[in-house]
Amino acid sequence: MWRLNAVRHKARGRNTAGEEFRLKRREQEREFRQARKDQQLVSKRLIEEDEEEDEGAMDTADSKLWKDQELVELLQGVQHGGEKRASNLRTLRKVLRSPEAQLILIGLENSMQVLVGLLSGSSAQCQLEAAHCVHQLSSSTCARVGAACLPATPYLITYLSGQNAKFTELCLYTLGNLCAGNMAVRDKVLAQGIIPALAVCIQRPNLAVVEAVGFIVAQLLQAKDASEKIIPLVMSSGLTLHLLAALQPQPEYGMGAAIEYAWCLHYLACCDKASEALISQGAVSQCSSLLITLGGAVATGNTEEGIELLIWPLLRCVGNLLAGSALECCASQLTDSRLLAALCILAQTFLQPHPGLARESLWVLNNLTADSSVFSSAVLYLSLVPSLIQLLPFSKGINTMVLQVLANVAYQGTEYCVQLTHSGLLPALCATLKMADPAVVTLSLEVLCMLLASSSQAAEEFVKLGGSAALEAMRYNSQDELRLRASYLLEHHLPAYSQS
Repeated sequence: MWRLNAVRHKARGRNTAGEEFRLKRREQEREFRQARKDQQLVSKRLIEEDEEEDEGAMDTADSKLWKDQELVELLQGVQHGGEKRASNLRTLRKVLRSPEAQLILIGLENSMQVLVGLLSGSSAQCQLEAAHCVHQLSSSTCARVGAACLPATPYLITYLSGQNAKFTELCLYTLGNLCAGNMAVRDKVLAQGIIPALAVCIQRPNLAVVEAVGFIVAQLLQAKDASEKIIPLVMSSGLTLHLLAALQPQPEYGMGAAIEYAWCLHYLACCDKASEALISQGAVSQCSSLLITLGGAVATGNTEEGIELLIWPLLRCVGNLLAGSALECCASQLTDSRLLAALCILAQTFLQPHPGLARESLWVLNNLTADSSVFSSAVLYLSLVPSLIQLLPFSKGINTMVLQVLANVAYQGTEYCVQLTHSGLLPALCATLKMADPAVVTLSLEVLCMLLASSSQAAEEFVKLGGSAALEAMRYNSQDELRLRASYLLEHHLPAYSQS
C-alpha cells in the first residue's frame, strides 16, 4: 500500500499519491551522491608511500618545480639504465604528484613506452617503481592522463594473480583509479578480462587486497552502462558470493572491506538483472544480520568512526531488494524481528547527525511493513510505536515516513488500529494535523480515518483531545483534497460534532 520504490529510479506505472515523495527522494538521492563524491567514497585513491624511502631526497623532489627539460633529463636517466635507474624512478614517482608534471610527462615522446617497458620488465625493483609511477598518473582528473596509461592495463591485470600482496594492491587501486569516470579505460579492461581476474583476486587471504577489490568493483558498477555491460559479467563470475561473504560481522574482514562491498551490493540491488539473484544468494539475510549487529552496537554506544558509511549502503540494499520484489520472496530470510528494533534504533541515533540516514532506516521499515501482517504485528509486539511517535515532530521526510509505517500497521485491520490507539497515537495525530506540510497532514488524515473507523472509543478520545476542532478548521483549507478528507471524517466518523 505505502511501499516506496522510487529510489530505484524505475518507471513502474503505479498510480499513487507518492509522486511527490518520488521527486523528493530523487533530489535526496542526488544530494547524497554528491556528498559521497565529496567524501571521496567514489573517487580516486592513492596508496601511502613506504616509510623506508629516503625522505630527504623525496622532499626535494616534492618541493621543486620541475621544468620540461629537467623532466626530459630525468626520463632519460630512467631510460638509459645503470645503477641510478631505480633511484631516478623513485624521484620520478614523487615528481608525478604534481598535476603539471603529469601533463608534461605524457607529452614527452616515448615516456609511457619507457614506463610500460619497465613495468613489464624483469627487474622486480624497477617494475615496482614503474607501477608506482603509473599509480600516481592514475590519480589525475585529466582524461588525457588516464588515456595515456591505457598501454599499462594488460600488465596491471596480469599482475593481479601474483604472490606479492602489496604489489597486487597497488595494481588494483591503479586500475580502479583509471576506471573512475573513464569509459574508454573501462571498456578496455573489461575486454581484457578484469572481472574474472577480480573473482580470483577476491579470494586472496590478504585483507588489504580484498578491500582493494571492493574499491575497483564499486568503481565499475557505477558506470552509466553498468546494467548492460558490467553487471551481467559480475553476476556470472561468482563475485557476488564473495561480496556477501565479506559482510560477515567478524573482525578479520575489517570495516573498510565491508563498506566497499556493501556499496557494491547496493549498486547491484538497483538493477533488475541482479536483484533476483542476490535474493536467492541470501543477500537480504546477510545484510539484515549485519544491520542487527550494527543496531546493537549503536544502541550501546559501541561504534566505530565512519560506521554510518557501512549502514547506509546496507539499508539501501535491503530496501531496494524489498521494493523490487514481493515480500514473500524474501520471507525466509527475514525471520529475526530484531531487525525492526535495529531500524528504529538507527533512526533515533542518527536523527541529528545524519537525518538522511534516519530517513533511510524508516524507509526500510516502511518496505518491511507494507502489506505484511507479520511485520506490522512485530511493530506492535516489540512496542516500537512510542519510539516512532517520538520522531513525528521532525521534518526532512522523517515524519512522513513514520506516518507511512503507522499507516501500514493500521491498514492490517481493527485490532491493529485499537493497539495503535492504546499506544498513544491519537494525541500525536492531533499535533501532525496542524503541521504546515500538506504531505504530513494528508498522511495523518489517512491514519486517523482508519483509527476512527476501528472503534467508537477512538472517536470519543479524539474529540476529547480537541481533534474535531482541527478538522473543522481544515474545512477552510485552500487545498481541495484536505477539505474533502476533513469533511468526510467529520460527517462519517464524527457526525455528532459536524457543523455541516
